[in-house]
Amino acid sequence: MSGLQTDGRVEQGRLLTVENLSTTFATERGPVRAVDQVSLSLDRGQALGIVGESGSGKTVLSRSIMGLLPSTARREGSIRFGDHELLGSGAVDMSKLWGREMSMVFQNPMVSLNPVMRIGEQIAEPLRIHLGMSRRDARATTVRLLRDVRIPEPERRVDQYPHELSGGMRQRVMIAITLACGPTLLFADEPTTALDVTVQAQILDLIAEQREERNMSVVLVTHDLGVVAGHTDVIAVMYGGRLVEVAPTAVLFADMRMPYTEALLQSIPRLDQPSHTRLTAIPGRPPDLLDPPRGCAFAPRCAFARDRCREEAPTLTPADNPEHRFACWYPVGSAEYLETRERIASGLTIGGRS
Repeated sequence: MSGLQTDGRVEQGRLLTVENLSTTFATERGPVRAVDQVSLSLDRGQALGIVGESGSGKTVLSRSIMGLLPSTARREGSIRFGDHELLGSGAVDMSKLWGREMSMVFQNPMVSLNPVMRIGEQIAEPLRIHLGMSRRDARATTVRLLRDVRIPEPERRVDQYPHELSGGMRQRVMIAITLACGPTLLFADEPTTALDVTVQAQILDLIAEQREERNMSVVLVTHDLGVVAGHTDVIAVMYGGRLVEVAPTAVLFADMRMPYTEALLQSIPRLDQPSHTRLTAIPGRPPDLLDPPRGCAFAPRCAFARDRCREEAPTLTPADNPEHRFACWYPVGSAEYLETRERIASGLTIGGRS
């Protein structure tokens, strides 16, 4: 497909549809499938959280959707943005969408921003390229955007360089750049990395505020379930390149079924615990995608795994709520899960595990 057009915006309804998307990288040691048969959808104005440990495939998934991958990557499946099929589109066609229809906030603004270019020029550049603004109008819009993202003294800040700003302010500049052309879809890839807790909350609130004002869809990529708890409508949990649980945010926290999701939640620091309480870590390491395990990818690290888990990979299965799907043979709350938990509490073993 060629000749993407950007004048038929989706104002309501389905904005993004991903079906059976797989992304494979060619390496010297062999092919690595970083995203494996992922299907999901996103409506206009909706916020989706993609959660998982480092190496789970969440960042590769978002970059695969946007087409921001190296030449060693191969994508298969379908990615529909509105009425447009994106898979197979070249860089020239995709450049018509980047910035204007979909944008990404990267996790390290000091690396993403040009260190020898004033921030005002970096924000104004997409305005002039995509919207054809004059230098004067682009500068006036840049000042307004900096004000929108709550940067003080925006008239002065436009002439500063990235190194003259704090980490939180640099991240706000990145958000201003992504919002410049009014995109309908924003990817935020670990947008609060390396920021203190107070600034993290401000950045997340800022993204939520801009989403509401602009009726913009947001994909929030993070390893922290606590980050997505109050800022998303739907959560998709990834492990080993696959979706292992998908549910509306409130449903997920009320009735999570995948032991990996439960382990992620238990690893979050809790305010009701004394200071310096040891965090609960997930044992083991993520799977080697060059040689993935035969059955469930999480089985080698799961205290509730049985022989079937190690031999047969589960697929996403609907829960009581049809919008809630999970991939586990013995989900949280099942008779087998409760039996195993009781045995663990009693110091007994099951399936060769203690």
